[in-house]
Amino acid sequence: MAKKTLNVKVVNMAGEETGTYGLDASIFGIEPHQQAMFDAVQVEQSNARQATAKTKVRHEVSGGGKKPWRQKGTGRARAGSSRSPIWVGGGTVFGPDGKQSFKLAQNKKEHALALRSALSLKAKKDLVVVDAIKFAGRKTKDFAKFLDNVKVGGKALVVVPEINEEILFSSRNVGYAKVVTADNVSVLDLLNVDSLVMDQAAVKEIEEALK
Repeated sequence: MAKKTLNVKVVNMAGEETGTYGLDASIFGIEPHQQAMFDAVQVEQSNARQATAKTKVRHEVSGGGKKPWRQKGTGRARAGSSRSPIWVGGGTVFGPDGKQSFKLAQNKKEHALALRSALSLKAKKDLVVVDAIKFAGRKTKDFAKFLDNVKVGGKALVVVPEINEEILFSSRNVGYAKVVTADNVSVLDLLNVDSLVMDQAAVKEIEEALK
């Protein structure tokens, strides 16, 4: 049985149409799975947490070495240290200790489903396929002009087969665009942009990886 495809136009870096490309419908044309995408975003954001929050327990708070008052005869409750957790300025009970882990995991099949879902969302109206994304120099204005030529609005994710120095230095000062390689596309990146711009070779690479 022939593979189902979704035909999209291919443009060059000047924004001129040069042909069409048949996107694999099993990757760019599925019904998006909301739960898989939610899980993928949650996993990525959780794994990005540094978990450096820490509070001091009573033995780590400075001071408190002297018994505040004698044990008996004062009429007050006995106290052994001014750094007790029930005192103002005392230690914290059950606070973060700096060793907590927020790591989550998602199985490969669900993650692949999440990627296909996010790609399918973008393919409906926000995808631009470029025959080849190449820059001769390292000028920011050339990268910004390229995005204008292909009619990118808002935040953009640019996917290329590889990032060379020309692409790296041309794009790094364009705050509304992020450049990634085809093997490093994340669901969070896809859902967090308004436009998806893909090198045709990167499209083929993603299709091969998600088959």
